[in-house]
Amino acid sequence: MLLFLPLLLSLLFPPLPTLSVNQEGLYLQHFKNSLDDPDSTLSSWNVHNDTPCSWFGVKCDATSNVVHSIDLSSKNLAGPFPIGLCRLPNLTFLSLYNNSINSTLPPSLYECQHLEHLDLAQNLLTGALPSTLPDLSNLKYLDLTGNNFSGEIPDTFGRFQKLEVLSLVFNLFDSTIPPFLGNISTLKMLNLSYNPFHPGRIPPELGNLTNLEVLWLTECNLFGEIPDSLGRLKKLTDLDLAINNLNGPIPASLSELTSVVQIELYNNSLTGELPPGMSNLTRLRLLDASMNQLSGQIPDELCRLQLESLNLYENNFGGSLPESIANSPNLYELRLFRNKLTGVLPQNLGKNSPLKWLDVSSNQFSGSIPPTLCEKGQTEEILMIHNYFSGEIPASLGECHSLTRVRLGHNRLNGEVPVGFWGLPHVYLMELVENELSGPIAKTIAGAANLSLLIIAKNNFTGSIPEEIGGVESLMEFSGADNGFSGPLPQSIVRLGQLGTLDLHNNELSGELPNGIQYWTKLNELNLANNQLSGKIPDGIGNLTVLNYLDFSGNRLSGRIPVGLQNMRLNVFNLSNNRLSGELPPLFAKEIYKNSFLENPGLCGDVEWLCDCRAKVKSQGYIWLLRCIFILAGLVFVVGVVWFYLKYKNFKKANRAIDKSKWTLMSFHKLGFSEYEILDCLDEDNVIGTGASGKVYKVVLTSGEVVAVKKLWRGKVKECENDDVEKGWVQDDGFEAEVDTLGRIRHKNIVKLWCCCTARDCKLLVYEYMPNGSLGDLLHSSKGGLLDWPTRYKIALDAAEGLSYLHHDCAPAIVHRDVKSNNILLDGDFGARVADFGVAKVVDATGKGPKSMSVIAGSCGYIAPEYAYTLRVNEKSDIYSFGVVILELVTGRLPVDPEFGEKDLVKWVCTTLDQKGVDHVIDPKLDSCYKEEVCKVLNIGLLCTSPLPINRPSMRRVVKLLQEVGTEKHPQTAKKEGKLSPYYYEDTSDHGSVA
Repeated sequence: MLLFLPLLLSLLFPPLPTLSVNQEGLYLQHFKNSLDDPDSTLSSWNVHNDTPCSWFGVKCDATSNVVHSIDLSSKNLAGPFPIGLCRLPNLTFLSLYNNSINSTLPPSLYECQHLEHLDLAQNLLTGALPSTLPDLSNLKYLDLTGNNFSGEIPDTFGRFQKLEVLSLVFNLFDSTIPPFLGNISTLKMLNLSYNPFHPGRIPPELGNLTNLEVLWLTECNLFGEIPDSLGRLKKLTDLDLAINNLNGPIPASLSELTSVVQIELYNNSLTGELPPGMSNLTRLRLLDASMNQLSGQIPDELCRLQLESLNLYENNFGGSLPESIANSPNLYELRLFRNKLTGVLPQNLGKNSPLKWLDVSSNQFSGSIPPTLCEKGQTEEILMIHNYFSGEIPASLGECHSLTRVRLGHNRLNGEVPVGFWGLPHVYLMELVENELSGPIAKTIAGAANLSLLIIAKNNFTGSIPEEIGGVESLMEFSGADNGFSGPLPQSIVRLGQLGTLDLHNNELSGELPNGIQYWTKLNELNLANNQLSGKIPDGIGNLTVLNYLDFSGNRLSGRIPVGLQNMRLNVFNLSNNRLSGELPPLFAKEIYKNSFLENPGLCGDVEWLCDCRAKVKSQGYIWLLRCIFILAGLVFVVGVVWFYLKYKNFKKANRAIDKSKWTLMSFHKLGFSEYEILDCLDEDNVIGTGASGKVYKVVLTSGEVVAVKKLWRGKVKECENDDVEKGWVQDDGFEAEVDTLGRIRHKNIVKLWCCCTARDCKLLVYEYMPNGSLGDLLHSSKGGLLDWPTRYKIALDAAEGLSYLHHDCAPAIVHRDVKSNNILLDGDFGARVADFGVAKVVDATGKGPKSMSVIAGSCGYIAPEYAYTLRVNEKSDIYSFGVVILELVTGRLPVDPEFGEKDLVKWVCTTLDQKGVDHVIDPKLDSCYKEEVCKVLNIGLLCTSPLPINRPSMRRVVKLLQEVGTEKHPQTAKKEGKLSPYYYEDTSDHGSVA
């Protein structure tokens, strides 16, 4: 038995594993232990190996077998910067790009003496840059892009000995650009773009960097003139000084940059002409000097270069376009809109070059459209609106299948549109408005599979609308007013399920309205006025729940008015000048609807402006007489009761001292009530809320309709509630802001302001009533269980569409400045409306930057970080606040909660995600089957609450992202190789809401 005892002990207690890895492996193992590695990227880092040379991301020297390179880019790692790696004596390459490395960079980083390449871009590093970095005597590449470094660039940075690349893009540096950077004579690339530098000039010392190849100073708050010394940068290939406040002329010395490939000077205040000598820039491929105040003619020598992209839009260039521009063999982009250019376009434009994008809108060009624009078959956009072009649309454009966007409106074009042009398969926008074009819409339109916007109003088009139009399933807007279309509307048109606008007024259409009109579930505007339509109004029209513009006036429609129309909320409603008959639906028997039913002789109703329906049946004799007697008696009884009630109310309110004769009513919609009916209901029993600016009452009108009335505090008598931060005292301008904003905008996701009432010492705002109250009250109360995930998603999308309308479709744009869950109201179907515009502001129409306010507006937990210390008003502040609302919907938590300590909701979500994972963030009341969709919306919320405003998407993009949730996965952004376009190009030649 004793013989088997050692064997038994060895089985029960196996020997402990021994560490066989060398010292470098131990350093790396310590680094691994300090990191959070949710994807197990470092699972191959095993201490049982002799050396770490086979570990993931680690490379060793082939001869000495020591570590010289570590590359862990985009591996979702989190934790502090690994200063212990500097103990690797031969480490020359370190890349931790696109992870979540946090904390600050330690001053002891100088111990990595052999380091040549250091890439820490797209992390979460904070604090000041260590002044010891230049002590890395072998460092050639330093990329700290996309972190949160702040303060000044250390003056020791002028001592770098071998540095070739310095990139500090997208940080928070707030000093001026230091001149000592001009001492780093080895630099080949200097990129300081997108930092909130203090206003300053371009240091002339940068002209000493004679080895520099790339200089990017985009959006660095620069002013003054471009220094002549930049002309000494003979090796420069890329110069980007865009989005600053630079003024004065473009220095002639820039024509000496013989190696330059692209020059970007857009969005400044530069003046004068393009400098002479541009023909010296033989390697120039891209010149973008748009959105300045340049003048003169476009020089012919510029057009003789091998340009690929020429953007000179929004300047004051005059004269004609040089013919030589058409001879540029590589030109694929030409944007010259909003200048004062005249003459004709070169008739061989596009013949010798792969022209993709052409925009010459808002000039004074004349003559015909060059037939060679799509000679190479690559043209995607042709924008020529607001000129004097004449003649026919070239037949060659009907064969240009690469086209996606065509805008030829507001010219003098004539003749028939080429048959193939109607059916271009990739065009999503076709605008031919206000020309002299004629002929019919060709049946080939069935091939326009991608067409969303067909805008052909104010022409001379004739013939019937073809049945084939029903096959254009993507069509969202069909505007063909003021033409000569005839015949009936095709039955197939009801198949256009995406249709939002159908405007064919002032044509010669006839016949009956097609059956199936109820399938236009997304229709917002229906205008068929002044045609020859006949038959009945379909009953199904009452099912178009989002319709708010309906005009059938000036036709031959007959029969009764569908009762279902009473269920719709229409801003424009006109059935006048038809042949309608029968009794008017009760809701419309009011004076405010009089103009909607004029010139319909067969209509009758109990209103003065129509015949009395009862008068038509007086011949029924005695029975009718008895009915009249009973009705009259009933009316006398009702009048008596009402008289007694009013007398009693007047007696009860005798002490109120409200002089109703001094009230002034301003309405923004057709009203079915007066100010006196509102005033009589402002009892404390009807109060449904009290906020920073006043009390809110629920008022039930005699018609049965319910409205909400906000009574503002008198002057400076009430401080803000606890959920408001430094909004100050409630000023009278809150009333003006609310009225000015809501009085002029119309959108299904913006709360409707019916009217306002003012007196000397009191102001009232009358809104549509939201039965489900505010999102904040519902979400954070015991009724939060009513909000399942589909409902929360719908609320987020509705609110996003409302804010997108304010930012992108209002002219000028409107910034709400107090987006929060309490200002998102919910109707009976939990549809969301953005409300409370008391601190809303119009964005500066000049586009020269946001306007600084004298005091912070907003609420705790919702205020964007940059707004709190810059007081600058722009759309990015609203986007941050909306991101907080998304996080509320996902987490079910308040934006500020004692449980968070000194954090707010945004910081709590980020910290909890890093430490515990997404399951500890999502509201436990949500069904787990929606987890994937909830996570996608959570990512959108985090994107909106990015600490850097430039990283936040526009509201139009947020709507798109929300619409794509659940249907499309978004790939992670890969590291950019080379230079992409430094700005999102938005076509400023677009007018109205056409995208």
